[in-house]
Amino acid sequence: MAILSLILGVLMILAGFSCMFTPVATFLATGYYIGIMMLVYGIMGIVRGIRKEADTVEIVLSVLAAIVGLISLFRPGATLVFDGMMIFIISAWILLQGIGSIILAIRAKKAGSGWVWGLISGILGVILGIYSFMHPQVAAVTAGFLIGFYFVETGINMIVLSAAIKTTEE
Repeated sequence: MAILSLILGVLMILAGFSCMFTPVATFLATGYYIGIMMLVYGIMGIVRGIRKEADTVEIVLSVLAAIVGLISLFRPGATLVFDGMMIFIISAWILLQGIGSIILAIRAKKAGSGWVWGLISGILGVILGIYSFMHPQVAAVTAGFLIGFYFVETGINMIVLSAAIKTTEE
């Protein structure tokens, strides 16, 4: 699980920088990015469920996220729906991911080092999610940067958690 989390974390960081360097193209392809993000989240949750590290609610949400991610990637026109609602989807996802990162960081505190970065990452995610809800016009203009920042934040969090997972497995 630690190696999978590390690999996906690095891929998320690379995708995040790609989004930040090409914000207009990112805005036009937001539906695909959201689909990829939900698919990655779903896969990670399903893997955690198979390893008996997740509760029933997390498994159900992960399966639903993976299904929605697959639909958005492979059903024609589905990405247009995501593009139309992207500001609020992005805002809610970043806010919830930030809250989740804070919770995971608090849980990882018992494992030792690395939890502070997860906490900082989660707090930044919560702030960014709330700001996006309060100023949707600004969020629409900077969607590429928001998505890129979120991908980088999530990638860093996944890498930090992979180190915490590795130390607890040893």
